[in-house]
Amino acid sequence: MDSYSRAVAYLKVLLPLAALVLMSTMFLISRGVNTDAVIPFAQKEIEDRMKGQQVTAPFFSGTTAQGDEIMVTAALARPGGDGTPAVASDLSAEFDLAEGGRITLKSESGAIHPGRDMARFTGNVIITSADGLIVETEELNTALSGLEADSPGSVRATGPIGELTAGNMRIGVKTEGGPVHMLFKNGVKLLYEPQKPER
Repeated sequence: MDSYSRAVAYLKVLLPLAALVLMSTMFLISRGVNTDAVIPFAQKEIEDRMKGQQVTAPFFSGTTAQGDEIMVTAALARPGGDGTPAVASDLSAEFDLAEGGRITLKSESGAIHPGRDMARFTGNVIITSADGLIVETEELNTALSGLEADSPGSVRATGPIGELTAGNMRIGVKTEGGPVHMLFKNGVKLLYEPQKPER
């Protein structure tokens, strides 16, 4: 038998054996599994989630009878119960007005009272109007079915005309289908800052 035939005879035996060794290695040796995997939630977060039902990143959108578009979002919401409203954190709303322009609202928290057609924004409430006026207050009550809002407490506003403070404020329309206005009431003070003329 020459060397070529001998080599072929050896390879006929060695190659199938090598294939069996490789296949058995794939099935018999498994990767190590990390049994100490960490759940990506803090213990307090898990406890809070176990206390009650909640919805992450909820949103509501709709259109008023006048054609104004409303979009309300929150980071987290918990449903209400008997006599208690649904509550939300990091609440924000956008009102795209039918006549043009946008009003935005943001607050640390809020509550929704569907039976009273009302949403309450609380804690560092910031309202931004289409013309650049920024209003800050601690509480703002808004309607759910239309663009109406009022701040029962004091407000502070800054904008192109200067700084303004007032005892309270109302957002709404004077006549049905008319433009949206911000009405400041009770001890209104304006620190007027005239615009510098452009050269």
